[in-house]
Amino acid sequence: MNRATCLILGFLLSLVSLHGLAKEPDLQPMAAQSARIVEAMEQLGSPLPEADRKALTDAGKAMDGAAGVAQIEAVLDKHCLVQLHINPESRVKVARGAAEPMLVEQGWRTFLVRVDNEAGVTAELRVQSPNAGMMAASVADVIPNRWLDLAPFTAQPMATKLSGLACEYRVLSIYSRDAGQREAKLTFDVGQGTQDLGFRSEIDILFSAKRAADVTLRIADENGNPTIASFVIRDALGRVYPSQAKRLAPDFAFHPQIYRGDGEIVKLPPGAYEVEVARGPEYLVERRKLTIAAAEPQDLGVKLKRWIDPAAFGWYSGDHHIHAAGCAHYAKPTEGVLASDMIRHCIGEDLKVGCNLTWGPCFDFQKQFFTGEIDKVSKYPYLLRYDVEISGFGSHQSGHLVLLRLKQEIYPGGDSYKHWPTLCLNSLRWAKKQGSICGPAHSGSGLGVPTSDLPNYIVPPYDGIGACEYIVDVTHTVDGPDGKPAPAVDFMSLVDTPSVWELNMWYHTLNCGYRTRGSGETDFPCIYGERVGLGRSYVKMDGKLDFNAWCQGIRDGRNYVSDGHSHLIDFQVGGVAVGENGSELKLDQPGKVTVKAKVSARLNEEPDAAIQHRPYDQKPYWSIERARLGTSREVPVELIVNGYPVARKNIVADGKLQEIEFPVKIERSSWVALRILPSSHTNPVFVLVDGKPIRSSKRSAEWCLKGVNQCWSQKKRWIGRSELKDADEAYEHARKAYRNILAESDVD
Repeated sequence: MNRATCLILGFLLSLVSLHGLAKEPDLQPMAAQSARIVEAMEQLGSPLPEADRKALTDAGKAMDGAAGVAQIEAVLDKHCLVQLHINPESRVKVARGAAEPMLVEQGWRTFLVRVDNEAGVTAELRVQSPNAGMMAASVADVIPNRWLDLAPFTAQPMATKLSGLACEYRVLSIYSRDAGQREAKLTFDVGQGTQDLGFRSEIDILFSAKRAADVTLRIADENGNPTIASFVIRDALGRVYPSQAKRLAPDFAFHPQIYRGDGEIVKLPPGAYEVEVARGPEYLVERRKLTIAAAEPQDLGVKLKRWIDPAAFGWYSGDHHIHAAGCAHYAKPTEGVLASDMIRHCIGEDLKVGCNLTWGPCFDFQKQFFTGEIDKVSKYPYLLRYDVEISGFGSHQSGHLVLLRLKQEIYPGGDSYKHWPTLCLNSLRWAKKQGSICGPAHSGSGLGVPTSDLPNYIVPPYDGIGACEYIVDVTHTVDGPDGKPAPAVDFMSLVDTPSVWELNMWYHTLNCGYRTRGSGETDFPCIYGERVGLGRSYVKMDGKLDFNAWCQGIRDGRNYVSDGHSHLIDFQVGGVAVGENGSELKLDQPGKVTVKAKVSARLNEEPDAAIQHRPYDQKPYWSIERARLGTSREVPVELIVNGYPVARKNIVADGKLQEIEFPVKIERSSWVALRILPSSHTNPVFVLVDGKPIRSSKRSAEWCLKGVNQCWSQKKRWIGRSELKDADEAYEHARKAYRNILAESDVD
């Protein structure tokens, strides 16, 4: 033997000594590991066969340690999909194991992975695949290959990192979207640079997936009519079906729920499931247990139940702020989703009107859906229409604007979004001229204050994208479609930002005599991605639901705002119904009036303390749970005059509709409303005493005047040079308006 050979052998022996591989694995840690594997497989619903469990138990008691280790390895190796070898330099190579690569369509199968760890690595074992990952709806060429999902099991009794034992086993669950044969590439590593230089850390495996059962859904509404509902399907481990990572429109990967109609099919592998069926906040949640014994067709029937139906009283729900692209939509939102997808979500949440707003992301693709009319996918009484949110372009730095009922979608001078005005008022002039109904989006953004008092007199920073320049625009009138002056702003968006921030701005401008109305929005799926219709407007319609008339109802204030879990129906003051006759009641002199409404709310019997006691500036911002009184099932209905509660009655939130009545004395011209805060709020009725305008608070006028100056300090830098003169004039007009109101106000 020459000297070089001796040196090489000496080096190899030193490595063996260094990594402790001169001896076989000890029985005790192998037995403990096998017990963890047995427990983990049981948790995952894939228990090892009884004979294997017994053999592992017997092996752990063996007197001959080497024989016991060999028996444990022999049992577990049968269930290994792959075997990994980590060499002394921590390089990883992989080979096929003995387990049959059999999967199931739309379901999970669990395998073991053997790790022979010469390096004693204690890092995390990672597994990746180009066939796994979230779907991207706009990238059609990758969809056929993204059929796989991988879920290493690292919860108790397993661990995230390798133990460093010379031999150990890991648990890996694999999901198949499809049935039939599919090939996947799996890549393993234990950190940067540990892949084998010869790329042997990758392995291609041909899987076969058995077909799942076709479960036909039979869904009826409260009248027995077929409908669409939301379904959340979970197995005993809480895993959601179908896998969220593999979803394509109309299903969204950021939702646990899917929306399915009567007669449609869900594929489920054999197993036991919990199914939760819902249809928006006005329905009771139905829960079903479902067992699939074999891959044979079966039905699941559900008849839904309502606790209230506002439409039966002529009040139709709508969400004026929904998006089909951007934010939580697919990972590559170059196009977004289609109208046919969004209408399914609206119907599944029993949302009668959905306003699908095109904005910066995907503008040039989504603009094709604008027609100036309701979309052809609408299915009465469910109406979907495309309009615009000025967001990501134009005047958005001074506050996003919702523009409803447009006739032209794009501002003159171009065919996209890059040439729009940088002053909100100029965009409003264009929109209002064509008869649009307009208001700021997500109103509270930029108006945050360190208090929960409502109203409060702290001047907010005006540093966001909510109702900031609203403080200016509300003082302006602009030309309407008939050339007559019309308010530049019609509504204040509520529900999707903290209630104190939204309502404080609204209350102060109402106290100054402006008649902006409130309207509910979700800003789906940006501020809220859980579902459409988390914020709603319920508009009173005298006849058949019509989109243009529904929007006009918001302009007229013939609506209330709600999270859908409480309702303030047929609100009237002194016999004047909200939204009728300009929502105006005239009194010759101070006197008493009677306030009436039909009210209803529904809380679960058990409180949700996590929401009930959450700070008001944490989501969900509006929730009936926040209105709960202590641990009871009661909520307060408050009578509001000029921003302050003057009377209240507690009702049981059991879903029953009841009539409520308040007598109230009106001393001077005032606005009057009802609320269940923060769950629902009516629009005001304006009570004018002796023909005088509402000037209910000097402090409100002062607050607004200071707000104009604060807003200018934040927004001036975003105004384009060509519009600076317009902006100076607009802001100065607002200052003069508030100074005049301050001079006309005689009470603090």
